[in-house]
Amino acid sequence: MAAAQRMIGVRVSITRYVSDEPQPGIVECEFCDAHGRRWNFVEKTAIVSADYLDARTSYPQPGVIACEITGRRLDATGREIIMIDTERPVYVEAVDGTMQFEVLPASLVEWEWGSKVERAWDGRAEPGAARQK
Repeated sequence: MAAAQRMIGVRVSITRYVSDEPQPGIVECEFCDAHGRRWNFVEKTAIVSADYLDARTSYPQPGVIACEITGRRLDATGREIIMIDTERPVYVEAVDGTMQFEVLPASLVEWEWGSKVERAWDGRAEPGAARQK
């Protein structure tokens, strides 16, 4: 049996159910970046949650968008800023097409692919750590 793959993702709030088609359904979700800008996404339910979501689900719900860490830096106030890219490993883009974001470390989680158990990101991933080879 192959070892489970460690994934890194950014926490999102799933705000509403959009459509039953295509299956398994489409939801709208959002997160705020390190600069306070709100980013919106419309994505398949299975991409952002391991839970079954439909029109009868109560919203908001927690979710995660898998991402790759591409860099780290300190801003002018000394906060750590993490640069992420949602193109890999699943190709998720904001409604305006953006796939690169700057987030705070607390916005990130890690989990084993296929598991519903997530934990706060431990900060150990180096830039490009989630990149598939």
